[in-house]
Amino acid sequence: MSTPLHSALSSALPSALSAAVGPVPAGVTIPLPPTFDSVEAERRYRKEQLAAGFRLFGRFGFSEGVAGHITVRDPEHPDRFWVNPFGMSFNQIKASDLILVDHEGNLLHGERPVNKAAFVIHSQVHAARPDAVAAAHSHSLYGKAFSSLGIPLDPITQDACAFYEDHALYSDYRGVANELEEGKRIAEALGACKAVILQNHGLLTVGESVAEAVWWFITMERSCQAQLLAMAAGTPKLIDHDTALTTRAQIGSHLAGWFQARPLWDQITASDPDLFD
Repeated sequence: MSTPLHSALSSALPSALSAAVGPVPAGVTIPLPPTFDSVEAERRYRKEQLAAGFRLFGRFGFSEGVAGHITVRDPEHPDRFWVNPFGMSFNQIKASDLILVDHEGNLLHGERPVNKAAFVIHSQVHAARPDAVAAAHSHSLYGKAFSSLGIPLDPITQDACAFYEDHALYSDYRGVANELEEGKRIAEALGACKAVILQNHGLLTVGESVAEAVWWFITMERSCQAQLLAMAAGTPKLIDHDTALTTRAQIGSHLAGWFQARPLWDQITASDPDLFD
């Protein structure tokens, strides 16, 4: 389903990838996000990506009991989203297990209930951000540890620069998200950013694809870990403003996020082929 990019078209290589790609000999192809001939094919692809995202969250140890959720907007009905069934292990979720919920919380497809916090948060994020095809949140170890500090990520590494001036802080934690107003406040705090640190709670990321949202979550979690380690060892030196912005342009775009998730997609689909069921 990937779109090949021949060397003859190398001059049209997206800027998000051109800085990272060397000479492109004849016959070499570069995967790009797929296009679809039908809404059914796109829906299947999004659900498979979502199932793979959950397997990756499980593999990275991002589960904490029944907490955590990733959602993807339905391609035919943008006011509906696919999400994990409440109480199901990330490591066992298949595409056929996913449930469909609308922005009013109605279960439209599936045989298991939805996590209320997932509905409260994701319905409001998707409603506020029509560009956000997918959103990811879990109670990952370093994300929730870092969130307790009530500070943003600093540009102390190349990877952290993906979030430089492109993530927010939500500092109004009021317990488990059970009310729509909480979701609205989180969506408002997120604004136009790719991520938000939920103080005393964890991380939330969005993207134009499941792969992008999942990658931002994984690399943000690691960036939180790196900053915690650096702060414990001393005073980290910051990357200067202009360099951080340049680096963000190179590694922080929608396409860069999608592309950087490709190796993980290849690994998890090879090791867990049952996720396609």
